[in-house]
Amino acid sequence: MSGRPAPSYVVRVAEEPADREACFAVRKEVFVGEQGVPEDIEYDAYDAEAVHVLAVREDGVPLGTGRLLLGEAAVAKTGADPSVGSLGRLAVAAHARGLGVGVALVRAIEEAARERGLTAVDLHAQTHALGFYERLGYQPYGPEYLEAGIAHQGMRRSV
Repeated sequence: MSGRPAPSYVVRVAEEPADREACFAVRKEVFVGEQGVPEDIEYDAYDAEAVHVLAVREDGVPLGTGRLLLGEAAVAKTGADPSVGSLGRLAVAAHARGLGVGVALVRAIEEAARERGLTAVDLHAQTHALGFYERLGYQPYGPEYLEAGIAHQGMRRSV
């Protein structure tokens, strides 16, 4: 530990075009750059209607992002239950890991789900992140599967 205080940040719904672009930049850095996910499958038609959240440092540097799918977009991923939202594309920039950004993003997505009348949030966790989501109250279900060549597990939490 360096003894310096961690830089402060805020998490907000990404409503402005610049915030959306910051979300996409973090996703590109983490999923395309670090994990080798092909760029043509990282961005999809769901991005246009999703609720995106952004963690940004007080000096404007984007730290992380995630999205919430609702309605028909979520039904395709949650087993046809319209009261369940789908959390996805959760990414934290390498320089921001260990600061609590991932937890703050998940909680912001859960709050967005509650505000929209949803009862639960479903996600497809990369298996290396199962412990992270379990600590946040998510329960695994179903078999492990591959998505973009990476092992995943379905998980859900009531909100």
